[in-house]
Amino acid sequence: MDAGIVRRNVVEVVTEDELGSVMKKRSPVVYCGYETSGPVHIGTMVTVSKLLDFQRAGFKVKVLFADVHTRLNRKGGEEWITQMVEYWRECFMGLGLDKAEFVLGSDFQYKREYVHDVLEMGVSTTMQRALRSMQEVARDIENAHVSQVIYPLMQIADIKHLGADVAYGGMEQRKIHMLAMEVLPEIGYMKPVCVHTPLLVSLQGPASKMSSSKPETMIAVDEEPESIAKKINGAFCPQEKDGNPVLGAAELLVFPISGKLDVKRPEKFGGNMTYDSYSQLEADYLAKKLHPMDLKNATAESLSEILSGVRKRLKERGIQYKPPQ
Repeated sequence: MDAGIVRRNVVEVVTEDELGSVMKKRSPVVYCGYETSGPVHIGTMVTVSKLLDFQRAGFKVKVLFADVHTRLNRKGGEEWITQMVEYWRECFMGLGLDKAEFVLGSDFQYKREYVHDVLEMGVSTTMQRALRSMQEVARDIENAHVSQVIYPLMQIADIKHLGADVAYGGMEQRKIHMLAMEVLPEIGYMKPVCVHTPLLVSLQGPASKMSSSKPETMIAVDEEPESIAKKINGAFCPQEKDGNPVLGAAELLVFPISGKLDVKRPEKFGGNMTYDSYSQLEADYLAKKLHPMDLKNATAESLSEILSGVRKRLKERGIQYKPPQ
């Protein structure tokens, strides 16, 4: 197995030694869960890209479309959530994740053994600990509902019932995963390896995160090239790395998927150039050898090409995102 591709663009692995042991198995399982609410956007796409890395490394990938969790987190009604599952599945297929096993939460989360595990963990988990684990995930956490305390216990039970060796997600999932490592042994399951990748910041800058509920902060995976170019050209893009959504998109999406970035510019501004590594792109950008507008134009064009398969797939099937009524 290729350990390098699994660790690419990863913030942390808990723990590295245990990941090494897992990768010695014949077909280890990695799982990532998604609430099926809102349009799929390039922030979500970061995790899809990493799941493709796991797949290339020899892992069996399980994608959980967490319809029950979506309802518990108060993201929409049951009927609308069910409609969104098909949209999310087609988006993921269009992004290239066509060999994954897609699992619907409601297909197994009402079974007796599963419910027993959730209740058993509830006996040993304090309200404060459960709420703390949801700080980066819950909607309106200051006025948390009972359902949002059940949520993390179910997410932890998912790891067991999906037979996952690796629990993967963005950094917003870290607190739930750390709780999972504490309580999973109580329901007879091993501590999983937890892998976390960074989050793409809002197109408007690091003051807010990229969110499907705020179209101005994100790019949906089925947006047209003209819209992508307009949003990228208007994006926050300081000549530094921290909090730069355009550099983040290049690092976490363009290079892992395309392997390069083509910059097209007039000869008087340096002429065309192809970057074969993100590190060289970053170095030139921070040294001001690459203008922000050239970075934006190149990133927008590359993203448009990467997302062409999603646009085509959804159009052919007549599927589109529909906001809740």
